Amino acid sequence: MLEPVRSTTVGATARPPLPAQTERLDECAYRTELDGGTVILSERMASVRSIALGFWFRQGRIHEASDVQGVSHLLEHMVFKGTARRSALEIAAEIERVGGVLDAYTTHEATTFLARVPLEHLDLALDVLCDLAFEPVLRDEDLDLEREVVLEEIAAAEETPEDVAFELHANFLYAGHPYGEPILGTRDSVGSMSRASLISVHRASYRPSNLVIAAAGAVDHADLIARVRDRLPASGPIGPRPEEPAVVGATGYRRVDRPDGRQTHVVAGSLAVPYRDPLRPAVVVACTALGAGMSSRLFQRIREDLGLAYNVHSFHCFFAEAGHVGAYFGARPENAVAAREVLAEELSTFARDGLRPKELEDTRTQLKGQILISLESPSARMNRLAGVALFEQPYRTLDEVAARIDAVTTEECAAAAALFDPARAAMLELSPVEPS
Repeated sequence: MLEPVRSTTVGATARPPLPAQTERLDECAYRTELDGGTVILSERMASVRSIALGFWFRQGRIHEASDVQGVSHLLEHMVFKGTARRSALEIAAEIERVGGVLDAYTTHEATTFLARVPLEHLDLALDVLCDLAFEPVLRDEDLDLEREVVLEEIAAAEETPEDVAFELHANFLYAGHPYGEPILGTRDSVGSMSRASLISVHRASYRPSNLVIAAAGAVDHADLIARVRDRLPASGPIGPRPEEPAVVGATGYRRVDRPDGRQTHVVAGSLAVPYRDPLRPAVVVACTALGAGMSSRLFQRIREDLGLAYNVHSFHCFFAEAGHVGAYFGARPENAVAAREVLAEELSTFARDGLRPKELEDTRTQLKGQILISLESPSARMNRLAGVALFEQPYRTLDEVAARIDAVTTEECAAAAALFDPARAAMLELSPVEPS
């Protein structure tokens, strides 16, 4: 039987009972699936006087047809241009006037709307997020303006060479799969996007049945459920989605010349495992040891010992159906060849030998500390809860997370390290050239 949670909501009267579909995840964390399909998760943090609240719709780049690339991201922008009850200014001002923050972002797999408010303004945050999500007006005149904003965003991304290198590498590695395509879309696709396309995606995907809500901070789960239920529209199945192609990773070397610039940017990465794979914790451990921080192998060898680069690090990325790992550096052209050779050497050694016992022990401790520090934030706790639902993962308490990291074996780390083998990688080099 579920134990009651004391309400921390200012002005609350009698707390409504928890719905029958509620599962207790931890001492102060709960999950409820409403009849319409919306999944709601929350975690109460006793010492916090604010609430982080987020709406996640399963609508991202992988759900887009090829002729409307970037429609998810453009729609994310467009809902802020006004609703039936609020102008664009009122949407922003209502949250900001109480000291809150309103934000949104799009990924390959979801579109997210977030609010952080003092606890007494939960009703306001819910009302604004529901208004944005379910009642945008999506006017032609707003599209003409917001299209220009997104084109400026694309132009800004093109002015950041490191971002360009990673985007080109993803496109190379995923060989045409949407996981490797830019979330923002292209100049052509955004430039030709129609209001009808935005409306079609909104009607198909912005439904309660396609929604995950997560909250953390001074939140009472039963109270949150009652407030959400009052605001959700009628549900229904989501619309048709394009069929996703199989993920087939590319290997080899590709050089792209870029006019001007001062550095060569190199990204070497290969396919790894998806989010739900049992090897994922070992991949995170291995990646941390390889190039996450000043004490890591890549930082010590390429920057500290040889002085070949200022920025060098490893990376990992996990999607629902795929994932990738790799390493990056930026160096002056005269150092690029040497840095690339050393990078390949370090990756080969790492893939062959795995982690040393002391290195594994230290990295476990490092990761556990990073997780504990990060989860002092309500926003981090909210995002962790959302991931549980979006990736259909079992919830783990902090003790269980720490225990899983401690349980990563030398053999698992060897299998994870082998994923970094440069022989199975796609290497993308973005090189500056003098304009002709």
